Amino acid sequence: MTSKDNGTGNLLEIRGLKTYFFTEDGVVKAVDGLDLEVARGETLGVVGESGCGKSVTMFSVMRLVGHPGRVVDGEIMFDGQNLLDLSEREMQQLRGNRISMIFQQPLSSLNPVFRIGDQVAEVFEIHQSISRDEARQKAVEMLRLVGIPDAERRAQAFPHEISGGQAQRVMIAMALSTQPELLIADEPTTALDVTIQAQILDLMRDMRDRSNAAIVFITHDLGVVAEMAERVAVMYAGQIVEYTDVQSIYDRPKHPYTVGLLASIPKLGEKKHRLAVIPGTVPALVDLPPGCRFAGRCIPRVEQELAICTEVDPDLLSVGEDHQVRCWLYHDHPPTGHEAPLATGRADEEAALRWAGTGD
Repeated sequence: MTSKDNGTGNLLEIRGLKTYFFTEDGVVKAVDGLDLEVARGETLGVVGESGCGKSVTMFSVMRLVGHPGRVVDGEIMFDGQNLLDLSEREMQQLRGNRISMIFQQPLSSLNPVFRIGDQVAEVFEIHQSISRDEARQKAVEMLRLVGIPDAERRAQAFPHEISGGQAQRVMIAMALSTQPELLIADEPTTALDVTIQAQILDLMRDMRDRSNAAIVFITHDLGVVAEMAERVAVMYAGQIVEYTDVQSIYDRPKHPYTVGLLASIPKLGEKKHRLAVIPGTVPALVDLPPGCRFAGRCIPRVEQELAICTEVDPDLLSVGEDHQVRCWLYHDHPPTGHEAPLATGRADEEAALRWAGTGD
């Protein structure tokens, strides 16, 4: 029985996803063995720095990975169907209807020769089979809902006649128009001021609550994650390195990379001469080192004398109820013979602060 039949369970399940780009310089492992699941009515936050594979993962779900990239392995199960087995025609019936995506570059996603209102109305015409006049009325209403002032007049504008923030809201209006079962939002509020951002987040929450939709929220903003998500997946160099509920990410972060991200956020009331930083650089995905991909930047592995970190890539390990982490610090007896006591979130946080030179 699928989740659609019983109204519960996971709407999206990704298993062992590998999406590679085959370039002249070599194979770029943009997404490398990723597992992910999203339940109906749930919002999952996906965080990580640029180039870590967040957007490529969701383009893989939408079957929109272009040349020279392709999905080379894994399953993407949506409501019991493997999307990788569907024909392009079958995928077209899902895209923009049951699955919608808000893209990161709104102006490049809008057709420059069609008016804004016509592009939003087209979504209604295609997926709801209604008349053009009715579709245009609904389009204006959606533009009004996402906070575009003087929506009727703006509906007659072309994309080059509106601002980047307004273009982002147009894309959000198009994505929400069909009340999708799965909404993928790729940095949806980046170009918006805080007032409009709050309005858009409220609109997305309302859609989720009314239709029991699932949302995958890709962002750099950990503050938005705290406000929107129930669970969080932290990505680094094509892999998930920590996966848990949103409260645990902030209260008990485990992976040194997660700890470093949180330590770099300024906190109200704290006086620091400078923000904490994570030392080193992200490894090139075309030439990945052996072992853990974060090992070259990880001071705790040096302190624990874990040689295995530079030899064997760790699996995601359960370190508590609904909490997984990809780190050798949490294995009792690494295969190389080095013993590593279980680390604590507090110990990792202190280590992260030492890296940045901000500790006591």
